[in-house]
Amino acid sequence: MANVIVDIKNLMRLFKMGEETIHALDGVSFSINQSEFLTIMGSSGSGKTTLLNIMGCLDRPTSGRYILDGTDISSFSKTELARFRNKKLGFVFQTYNLLARTSALENVELPLLYNPAISSKKRKELASEALDAVKLSDRMYHFPNQLSGGQQQRVAIARAIVNDPVMILADEATGNLDSKTSYEIMALFQELNETKGKTIAFVTHEVDIASFSKRTIQLRDGKIIKDEPNKNVRNAREVLQNMKVTAVP
Repeated sequence: MANVIVDIKNLMRLFKMGEETIHALDGVSFSINQSEFLTIMGSSGSGKTTLLNIMGCLDRPTSGRYILDGTDISSFSKTELARFRNKKLGFVFQTYNLLARTSALENVELPLLYNPAISSKKRKELASEALDAVKLSDRMYHFPNQLSGGQQQRVAIARAIVNDPVMILADEATGNLDSKTSYEIMALFQELNETKGKTIAFVTHEVDIASFSKRTIQLRDGKIIKDEPNKNVRNAREVLQNMKVTAVP
């Protein structure tokens, strides 16, 4: 039986705007198994950002249940959410969110600073291993302004996996990248999923990017309108190889 990492039941998130009540999420229910790679899609106002914030322990639902790795966190306080978030989740954002005056290695170490049980030596060791996993060992002492956009995103991914989280949440992680670099990042996510068994929830509005995942959830007006496996999952490495072949005169 598959190990369920996320179990969401009848999730509601309401916002008051004057006299009006906005149903940002309206009875959302789904689960995510260990080692799944799924995309969450939806246009602006569909509820995907609200859902991501709740899944990422950045916000709490108005009602409903959110169980992450066997723990019901629906009623956690902000402090409890922050501790649980740092322990269980890794984040990758569209804008990388790297500290400008800090090396790649030090950026990756950041999530480990909140764990007093990990020594300085161990932090560097784990951060180095994470950078090696994203093929950036030769850039570990470079600063963000010395790295390309794709390399900065790889540092962000290394930071997301350094804590060995139960799930990686990626928010439009290819949104600032050109097509080739986007495919390189998707190839890395596929590798982390297939060889490392990482559970990945990837938020995007691009159908092209969603085709690299194994399952798609689509939202509209706070409701799930589609939740189905992708029958023809594209291999990002093959797409990159075909791009190289096409480019040859």
